[in-house]
Amino acid sequence: MCRPTYFAVDYAINPWMDPTKPVDVDRAVAQWTSLYDTYLELGYTVDLIDPVPGLPDMVFAANGATVIDGVVLSSQFTFPERAAEGPAYLDWFARRGFEVHAAKAINEGEGDLRVCGDFVLAGTGFRTELAAHAEAQELFGRPVVTLQLVDPRYYHLDTALAVLSPTDIAYFPGAFSPGSQAVLRRLFPNAILASAEDAAVLGLNAVSDGRRVVLPKAATGLIAKLAARGYEPVPVDVSELHKAGGGPKCCTLEVER
Repeated sequence: MCRPTYFAVDYAINPWMDPTKPVDVDRAVAQWTSLYDTYLELGYTVDLIDPVPGLPDMVFAANGATVIDGVVLSSQFTFPERAAEGPAYLDWFARRGFEVHAAKAINEGEGDLRVCGDFVLAGTGFRTELAAHAEAQELFGRPVVTLQLVDPRYYHLDTALAVLSPTDIAYFPGAFSPGSQAVLRRLFPNAILASAEDAAVLGLNAVSDGRRVVLPKAATGLIAKLAARGYEPVPVDVSELHKAGGGPKCCTLEVER
């Protein structure tokens, strides 16, 4: 995770960002700290990367890299405003002894590359290039399932789909092309379908360990569905971070070992 010390909305690179609206940095830090504390209370190990001045979106650590089986694929960002984040995260992992690989194709980390069991679910359409899906498959040796995103509000896969367990997901169908919806129905016939209302508060931007699911508290309908399925929802307030298009998962780079 990365503390939002320099959090700001100074530019607009997704539909949630509006530089004309004020941002409360102290509130963002307090909400992030609460999320960090929640992870510690759940028994997770949380490592921190130092924030870099001039990189207000560095708080969204999920975009920093993809880590599977201890192997790191760096991110290569679409927009120049975030370009320096990729090398910062790659250097952090390299200095800690991880096997690191610099990406050749544009990808935005775990925002679009999500491990689900033996597969990698991979989003494309707005940020991550199709070529990055092939690159990830060759590097990680896991089948990559391409999913086409069609709604600009859900520009990363992790805004439209939550991996709940190795065999279970929740997603918002309206974020995906008809063909990708069909793929998801085939792979996950019992998936939880999120409403448009819960998707709009980034309720699917969630972190799950297979039992506990940390998600925005505003996603009340999804919280009820998760509980009915037997999961333990852990609601958190990330409303200030939402102003930049982020939620719990965006703030969290999960190291898959």
